[in-house]
Amino acid sequence: MAPSGNAPAPHALRDYALLADGERGALVGPRGDVVWMCAPGWDSDAVLTALIGGTGHYTVTPAEPFVWGGYYEDGGLIWRSRWTTTTGIVECREALAHPGDPHRAVLLRRILAVDGAARVDVHLEPAAGFGVHPMHGLRRDDAGRWTARTGDLHLRWTGAPGARPAGPDGTALTAAVRLDAGAHHDLVLEVSDRPLPPPDPADVLWRGTEESWADCVPDLPHVLGRRDARHAVAVLRGLTGAGGGTVAAATTSLPERAEQGRNYDYRYVWIRDQCYIGQAAAAAETHPLLDGSVRFVTARLLADGPALAPAYTPAGTAVPGQRTLDLPGYPGGSDVVGNHVNRQFQLDALGESLLLLAAAARHDRLDADGRRAALIAAEAVEARHGEPDAGIWELHDDRWAHSRLICAAGLRAAAAAPVADTGRAAHWEALPDRITADTAADSLHPTGRWQRTPTDPAVDAALLLPAVRGALPADDPRTTATLRAVRADLVQDHYLYRFRHDRRPLEEAEGAFLLCGFVLALAEHQQGDAVEAVRWFERNRAACGPAGLYAEEFDVAQRQLRGNLPQAFVHALLLEASVRLAQPV
Repeated sequence: MAPSGNAPAPHALRDYALLADGERGALVGPRGDVVWMCAPGWDSDAVLTALIGGTGHYTVTPAEPFVWGGYYEDGGLIWRSRWTTTTGIVECREALAHPGDPHRAVLLRRILAVDGAARVDVHLEPAAGFGVHPMHGLRRDDAGRWTARTGDLHLRWTGAPGARPAGPDGTALTAAVRLDAGAHHDLVLEVSDRPLPPPDPADVLWRGTEESWADCVPDLPHVLGRRDARHAVAVLRGLTGAGGGTVAAATTSLPERAEQGRNYDYRYVWIRDQCYIGQAAAAAETHPLLDGSVRFVTARLLADGPALAPAYTPAGTAVPGQRTLDLPGYPGGSDVVGNHVNRQFQLDALGESLLLLAAAARHDRLDADGRRAALIAAEAVEARHGEPDAGIWELHDDRWAHSRLICAAGLRAAAAAPVADTGRAAHWEALPDRITADTAADSLHPTGRWQRTPTDPAVDAALLLPAVRGALPADDPRTTATLRAVRADLVQDHYLYRFRHDRRPLEEAEGAFLLCGFVLALAEHQQGDAVEAVRWFERNRAACGPAGLYAEEFDVAQRQLRGNLPQAFVHALLLEASVRLAQPV
């Protein structure tokens, strides 16, 4: 279905806020335009698709000229769009009802006339299947609620009894909301893959959502950047479903670099990212996030063993292959769904799994299944550490030094934590020494630092992480030499790039990688340089928009976010750094 003539124009990524309930997410822009939501789940087809050039949006926007602002209420993902108009101030309080039902999305929008009367225009135009299936079967019941179907989905819209069908085929609804000063008005949109149950009053849905978020986000009194650390927890909880899996991002196809073909679908659960999240949660003692990560990774290891895939759907099934849609895409991007990661082996995922399970054991949160999973991961490392893999950046198969050294770190952590019996732990202590020695034999640069692979002598920011995770000591000459090389070759204005693609200036090849910036903060802290660690933390913490969301990359020159939004592993490393940097060096 072609985009409608009134589809909202795209904004810079920094201007979007996230609404999420664990089972799906929505992006809302500064004009009150919800332009992205998949239903019923993260990896389902989108029902609101205007973000990537399709039809499908749900917009609540002032009817007169305005200046936009917005903020999250403390401790959750309840967003307030705030518009200062020519006659007053209007807000729209927005959330996906939390915790989410796996089958039913409930999008709450409360319009508030904060200062003066409010005049707001509303447009609802869902279209399932990434815009292929417009709304049909539109009916209004005696209570003024609208019901319809879109594809296989059931839809109900409460709060707009005076809405009018719009569009050439009546596939949209429009309404005008007029409020006296101090008044508010509720809109409730429900989308489900099952017949809808009787509706709940808006007040009940709001109260339940407020209470749920209050239970989800801890106080975190002793961290650096407390507000952002708590917000990182909220984002991660919002991206985490009932099965414990946290999607890498809420979106697909948002470009890392304009017109370069680097557009990916991140609505899946990467094992590596899940382990980063669990380790950050362990550091912050945010045990529900830790337990969810352990549960998801444990289940995948028990099911797949040494054939552990790099990524899974939130339900734990195989990621579908990559395909394109017939949509224009976000400006500079394309329209990709699915992911070619399903054809890769990533060795470091096994090492990261061991690091996660060891962290859980240290917090006395590893059960018998988790211990069996750790044994499976360790045996898989022993069997496969000599094989080529796609590496952390999912490039070509090679013997990546980072992958092997992270496995060494994972084995050391598993041996030190109460994960296995004494005999098995002793075996695990010997294997990482052998892996480290093998890596040094073919991937130690003549200058004494680690290099990317036996045939690629370049430095890589990922090579900071094994020492941070304990693969070798902080004062090991290879650790300090790698840190010096990263500082010398991959840094611009206290932002860090992954590696050099070619001879071009760093910023011409890609954006700075925010994950790496927080890893460098941890590396500096490990070296005892608290001041430099905080400089790195604060610089990268600022690389977000008004909603405090981080994408994968940051365009240093244009100060813009690049890639899918929000990127879970960036929020995880921010959280971990905020905890560890608050501790003595």
